Amino acid sequence: MIIDSRSHLPQLSDEAGVQRLPDIRPAARAGLGAVFLNTEANQDNQDWVTRSLAAVWHPCTQMKHHERMPLVPIARGKGAWLYDPAGNRYLDSISSWWVNLFGHANDDINRALKDQLDTLEHVMLAGCTHAPAVELAERLSALTQRTLGHAFFASDGASAVEIALKMSFHFWRNGGCADKREFVCLANSYHGETIGALGVTDVAIFKDAYDLLIRNAHVVASPAVAGVDAAVGAMRALFEQRASSLAAVIVEPLVQCAAGMAMYDASYLTRLRALCDEFDVHLIADEIAVGCGRTGTFFACEQAGVWPDFLCLSKGISGGYLPLSIVLTRDEIYTAFYDDDVTRGFLHSHSYTGNPLACRAALATLDLFDSANVLAENTRKAALLREALQPLTKHERVRNLREHGTIFAFDVDIDHQEAKRTFSRRFFANALQRELLMRPIGSTVYMMPPYVLRDDELLLLAQRTRDTLDATFAERVE
Repeated sequence: MIIDSRSHLPQLSDEAGVQRLPDIRPAARAGLGAVFLNTEANQDNQDWVTRSLAAVWHPCTQMKHHERMPLVPIARGKGAWLYDPAGNRYLDSISSWWVNLFGHANDDINRALKDQLDTLEHVMLAGCTHAPAVELAERLSALTQRTLGHAFFASDGASAVEIALKMSFHFWRNGGCADKREFVCLANSYHGETIGALGVTDVAIFKDAYDLLIRNAHVVASPAVAGVDAAVGAMRALFEQRASSLAAVIVEPLVQCAAGMAMYDASYLTRLRALCDEFDVHLIADEIAVGCGRTGTFFACEQAGVWPDFLCLSKGISGGYLPLSIVLTRDEIYTAFYDDDVTRGFLHSHSYTGNPLACRAALATLDLFDSANVLAENTRKAALLREALQPLTKHERVRNLREHGTIFAFDVDIDHQEAKRTFSRRFFANALQRELLMRPIGSTVYMMPPYVLRDDELLLLAQRTRDTLDATFAERVE
């Protein structure tokens, strides 16, 4: 099947195994045992869904919604595809919450982990060390031209943010500036859901319920909404007023992902770095979602020609295999903690800090970047997906089709309040019928696929995204 009439684009065929599905719109596709591509419910699928709903509290979910929203049992994965127990497949177009870079069950990462498993599964990093942690810290520092010379390991993105905030606060206290204990974040920013990370998050649905527990940061205009000049002006005004009390400003470089993939120009980061230097305020770059090549360079900050004082990594750094996060920081910050006095040390920890298996997965991930010309190939694939998505710009409901690196997004104009409230869940269900795993953020549809998609799979993603949108609007919403 030809998806685009322009002859220079690849064509989809039955041989490629990704032929377009018919437009299927059953009146009731939800329920505990819904199967989305088969005509009859599969008992094995139903059993796993029923058992999960009875025993598992799923993340970022109002569990009652699963009375009507599909829960998808996944039995295995390979490449860009996930498979349920019945053999139905789903293109993982959001990289399993933005973590999977090189496909599921990647042969190279699998081999590295199997080798590590036979050598050392874990040892505490307090008082001990091991090759995977040392090598990973060295290689990441080298990618920053040794500007960020030390790595502190943690388990997840929110933990990395907590560490960066604590390090910044403690640095100033060790240096005799105990009043510098306030933080700054951008409007609509998201940095995680632990208590400290919520303090620098500006997404109401995540933080309002816990407001009494939170030490809130200053919230300053985002360049994605206000524009670079206005946002820099707002930050300068705050710095002029509060710099003696400010420890750090934290930003998601180039793309505010949880805000609906809000994108801004790299010049903002360049000017923010200059402001931080002028007023002696730390800059924390939360590259948890946008690092590891997502925006076109390995680190998003590279596009601004600057380095932060703290750089937080997680998600893709382990290839989507194991929980791992890292805070990279400058040697002068590390030195401020280097002292005979134990209270001046950074006493943060968790039991699995620097887990060898997770570090080995990360090293294998870096090896793939080195061996596969990934960033250049991503640029080519992004151009193909961009062109394949162009018909969406003529869709009456689509607004602001945008991209940065391998991140694509568009907003959907919905005039019916109930339809808007349920759009994400209905789009998700319709996408499953068309072999896509997609999870809109409100009325923003986005794609952040693994780097391993073939050209025909990229075209499949573009076409079926359009099909899913049309099917979702064709539904009757009471």
